[in-house]
Amino acid sequence: MILGLGNLLFQDEGFGIHAVQALKEELDRNSDLEFVDGGVLGLNLLPLIEECQNLLVLDVIDAGQPAGTLIELDKDEIPFYAGAKLSEHQVSFQEVLGLALFRDCLPNHLYLIGVQPEDFSMGIGLSQPVTDALPQVTIRVKDVLQGWGLL
Repeated sequence: MILGLGNLLFQDEGFGIHAVQALKEELDRNSDLEFVDGGVLGLNLLPLIEECQNLLVLDVIDAGQPAGTLIELDKDEIPFYAGAKLSEHQVSFQEVLGLALFRDCLPNHLYLIGVQPEDFSMGIGLSQPVTDALPQVTIRVKDVLQGWGLL
């Protein structure tokens, strides 16, 4: 499964959705791949995650790098707790992964490809640095899928 996360209404926050849509157009001929727009579904993604063997996540990651920088994390590098929350009702994607781990249902292969955002303001579309990173993201996604024997 290739899972894009984000919110299209807040510019770079929509990166994961834009990326999964572009990848679907390019790679959809491979029937073994499932492309999922995870939006901001949070805990509702748990059943999808627990059912897949290979999960490639696309999302923005604020790592304090220059805008458009690719950030990649393998299964063992992904923190499963997001830190302080504004509300007890919020469940982050990292915590969803933590629940899957706790339930011993984490996918065999898990990889996250993210891009450092530039702009989270309200608006449709990605900033130029994040848009410019999309071709490199596609290359890295193909590399990971090939490594898993899926391309």
